[in-house]
Amino acid sequence: MSGRIASRSMQGLFFAAALLLFIRPAGAATAGAPRWETLPPVAQLPAPLRSGRAAIDGIRMYYAVFGHGPAILLIHNGLGSADDWGGVVPRLARDHTVIVADTRGFGRSSLGAQPLSYPLFASDYVALLRFLHAQPVYLVGTSDGGIIGLDIAIHHPELLSGLFIQGANTNAEGIEPHPRDLAAVRLALQRSKSEYRRLSPTPDGYARFRAAYDAMPQPDYTAAQLAAIRVPTMVAIADHDESIKRSHSEFIAATIPHARAVVLKDVSHFAPMQDPAGFAAAVEEAIAAAHGRGAPHG
Repeated sequence: MSGRIASRSMQGLFFAAALLLFIRPAGAATAGAPRWETLPPVAQLPAPLRSGRAAIDGIRMYYAVFGHGPAILLIHNGLGSADDWGGVVPRLARDHTVIVADTRGFGRSSLGAQPLSYPLFASDYVALLRFLHAQPVYLVGTSDGGIIGLDIAIHHPELLSGLFIQGANTNAEGIEPHPRDLAAVRLALQRSKSEYRRLSPTPDGYARFRAAYDAMPQPDYTAAQLAAIRVPTMVAIADHDESIKRSHSEFIAATIPHARAVVLKDVSHFAPMQDPAGFAAAVEEAIAAAHGRGAPHG
């Protein structure tokens, strides 16, 4: 099982969890379980100020915009969607313009015909920011979203006012080969398929999407590329991350100049869903630190 887990962080974990569904009912993982073993229902996103589907490089990319103030872009994790930010957006939108989007092939965004890759995902988000005239933004990304954020920080730093990443890896060496707990991953696997059918413009295309996603290569960013990042960066480390080695997240924080690290307590790879209030507070504190002011209250 571990060899398959190492093939990709999220895909391998989802494969392993799928096997365990036949051994242990998924519901058994939630009763009386610690928070990091759960995947709570996500709050519904508030009504956006505007939303739509931007025509970007052969796809229609869904986006929604909330609130007023300096811009924040939230990028969801692998096999998730913009809806995963339902508990985070209302908190951040009190003082910011918050943009969410569905990555190519995920949620409401179409898949297109190109082979999937992190550079392609990043170029889609760069095009979206230019379409929305919403740069610079403070980019917040989890898992795949964090990897996309690193790519943009390396190649388009002028679009960012700061970067907050959680659960990202720069190469295959960052993946946890022997995860201690797959309870939350099992629940996420179940949710991803039903959410795809609910949201996607091709609700019967899940198998094609998964095949394209599973064929996507690992990221491969060098230490030299990380060391060239000049965007103020916060690396958030979930203390029960089942996907990424803690030492790898610490390496990213140590290699990006002046980057800082924060530990998110009692959460796993799915921190924004397990503790949206704590995650939003960590983002607010990181933004305040990046701009040399105190964190907002209330």
